[in-house]
Amino acid sequence: MNLKQNGALLTEDNAVEIITDGTDKFQRLLDDIEAAQDHVHVQYYIYRGDRLGKRIRDALIRKAREGIKVRLLYDALGSRRVSKRFFKELREAGGLVEVFFPSKFSLINLRMNYRNHRKIVIIDGNLGYTGGFNVGDEYLGLNSKFGYWRDTHLRIQGNAVHALQTRFLLDWNEASKQHDTPYVPAHFPHIEGTGKIAMQIVSSGPDAETEHIKNSYLKMINGAKHSILIQTPYFIPDASVFEAIRLACLSGIDVRIMIPNKPDHAFVYWATLSYIGELLKVGAKVFIYDNGFIHAKTLIIDSLVASVGTANIDYRSFRLNFEVNAFMYDETIATALVQTFEHDLHVSREMTLDEYQKRSLIIRFKEAISRLLSPIL
Repeated sequence: MNLKQNGALLTEDNAVEIITDGTDKFQRLLDDIEAAQDHVHVQYYIYRGDRLGKRIRDALIRKAREGIKVRLLYDALGSRRVSKRFFKELREAGGLVEVFFPSKFSLINLRMNYRNHRKIVIIDGNLGYTGGFNVGDEYLGLNSKFGYWRDTHLRIQGNAVHALQTRFLLDWNEASKQHDTPYVPAHFPHIEGTGKIAMQIVSSGPDAETEHIKNSYLKMINGAKHSILIQTPYFIPDASVFEAIRLACLSGIDVRIMIPNKPDHAFVYWATLSYIGELLKVGAKVFIYDNGFIHAKTLIIDSLVASVGTANIDYRSFRLNFEVNAFMYDETIATALVQTFEHDLHVSREMTLDEYQKRSLIIRFKEAISRLLSPIL
């Protein structure tokens, strides 16, 4: 389905490192940037001008001065707090910086609903990153509101990196007015993959009629025989995904969903609880992550197939945002993600149906209003 509908090639020679801690992720990334020999391509939905943002920017400046080709793409709305002046020195060093769907009028963005939510880094065409981490100090657990930031990111080596590179260049050329990039052999070097993980890189967005990532989620859920594990910060499924999960519960499949214990968007949080309550009634197990904020976007089926990427389980990710996910067909990587889920259970508490039914009238009212607004959240 992904090949026919999304042009997503299956590559089987990938080595994948799962990263769940922000400090680990960004240290690995900085080390890889430092080792770059030809180019560094960076794309984030949120890029902040704080300490972490400066560390990555300064590393890119150093590489640009060495003659390494640096391209940085960030989303205008997600990164609205960072000024263009922040990247002035990078541009002066020879780096190229572009903004995705910038505002044409001050304080008004006519395309505010269509945001590039992807997080992609490619180094020398043979090493790639994608997943849930953006660039900001909160992703290192330095924001007192959220505490420890628990996310899931992938560091990929193998021919799947070429698919990430293609996705980046398509987005770059969409955003660029002066630096349209044609095919360059150095961007797609020959890769002798040393791994054995089969993977497809699937993208979706409002530029396509088909909701590719949502359909992939649906196909995975409908194919489950034993277990479905979900980690997501926002659980606002549309009718098709909700009904697929509900039917899985009614079929006796072990459905476990992990969500945060605190909202970063209040209406989204209350809408999430509304959907969660309905699934508790049909046997789903729901866990509230209590060790900070969980932002991972992970789906694991039968410990055999898994997806990690940027797409949440909500209307916005399915229909409005530009997203990218890695779908992995490998028991080893799926088992490792299951073990990560089980490790997170030690710092989570189970929400029972009895507990949910005892919620106050005020919470019920918040849920009802948020559920009504859920298609636009």
